Amino acid sequence: MGFFFGFNARLGRLQYFLASLGLGVGSAIVATVVVVALAAIPKMPGLVLGGTIVVLIALFLWANVMLQAMRFRDIGWDPVCVIPGWIAAMVLDYVVAGRFPDYALPGSHHGTWVGALINLGLSIALLFFPSGADDASSGGPSMTRTPPTSGRGSRVPATEARLARITGGDAGRGLY
Repeated sequence: MGFFFGFNARLGRLQYFLASLGLGVGSAIVATVVVVALAAIPKMPGLVLGGTIVVLIALFLWANVMLQAMRFRDIGWDPVCVIPGWIAAMVLDYVVAGRFPDYALPGSHHGTWVGALINLGLSIALLFFPSGADDASSGGPSMTRTPPTSGRGSRVPATEARLARITGGDAGRGLY
């Protein structure tokens, strides 16, 4: 169950590639079997067929985001910040391409070159970036950090520590 709900798990490059490949092939097989089985039932209401397809799409998207989260965690990036940022960039890209058609990609695409480069860059990062520096199997010294505390000796909230880690700021300073 940790693999299905393991946002805190880590996944190496090869494991990510093989899991993504397996998810793609498995989702295609499952979707084909379910759609053929439901289409073979006579007088199947369209709402049942459509609802089943929507549920399958949601499950496959969930599995894909989980694989990406595990890989981002392995790289050393915080998936809580990277994945929503990626989604926000793609939504903004879609809005810009719809509002300003001159900036959109040629053809029937609903995005810009900037969005395409962001997608390409993050896909390359998922497939080719090495594991984070705190990986014990990397051969280097492991980087263990003590959790930050405020000046009063109490622990800093997790959100402040996470943002400080991402931005390289000091989470040990007091709140303003």
